[in-house]
Amino acid sequence: MSELPTESLSFEQSLAELDRIVRDLEDGQLGLEEALGRYETGVGLLKRCYAQLRQAEQRILLLTGTDADGQPLTQPFEHTATAEPGQGDSKRRRKKDDGPQILF
Repeated sequence: MSELPTESLSFEQSLAELDRIVRDLEDGQLGLEEALGRYETGVGLLKRCYAQLRQAEQRILLLTGTDADGQPLTQPFEHTATAEPGQGDSKRRRKKDDGPQILF
């Protein structure tokens, strides 16, 4: 791993290091202890990347229009699920039809 502690890595550096760890683990040339250490480091980097993405998402502003002076009006981005609540089963059910189906 690089000499920089994982806390000081940028998002891009963390992703690059995570990619190296995955390649090393997939290569299969590491001993058990070293592989476990690299895996644990990778999990830490992954958590760090997710936290950085959440922070970036919270900084996004939605453009809602312009005021009388032409200045942009914004509001904080609120992340919400896109699925409608209360639908119960999210699987689509196929309609049973007596006639043949036309696919195209």
